[in-house]
Amino acid sequence: MITSAIGGIFERELNKLAEEIKLYTPEESIWEVKEGIKNSGGNLCLHICGNLQHFIGTVLGNTGYVRNRDKEFSDKNIPVAVLLKEIETTKIAVVKTLEGIRDEDLDKEYTDFPAHLLGKENITKFYFLAHLISHMDYHIGQINYHRRMM
Repeated sequence: MITSAIGGIFERELNKLAEEIKLYTPEESIWEVKEGIKNSGGNLCLHICGNLQHFIGTVLGNTGYVRNRDKEFSDKNIPVAVLLKEIETTKIAVVKTLEGIRDEDLDKEYTDFPAHLLGKENITKFYFLAHLISHMDYHIGQINYHRRMM
């Protein structure tokens, strides 16, 4: 039941990400950066997808996704349609992976992320999934702000 709820939150927020991406007009503005802004909306979208496909899809679900974090921030001028397809692929990987996790497994240690970066000695899978939701939503907020500035 808990993993189902968490999966529902990820699905809802990834749908929100897709809606934000669709709202960029003109489409090319998704790649613009103005002074004082480090990342474009497109790069933040790629980062969210890469992050979730790696830490949930590959680590928890053995999907085989291979992350290239540097490309998440260096790729440019990818069409919105391709970004939307990547969001959908991410959503499928996340929801499918979480469907395969039993609630009792959420209390087990998550060892594939340095817990000290989160101010902890060790973390559970539940804690890390909550962190990933927070991380994703932080970047969706940045995308919303970026879109309105452009």
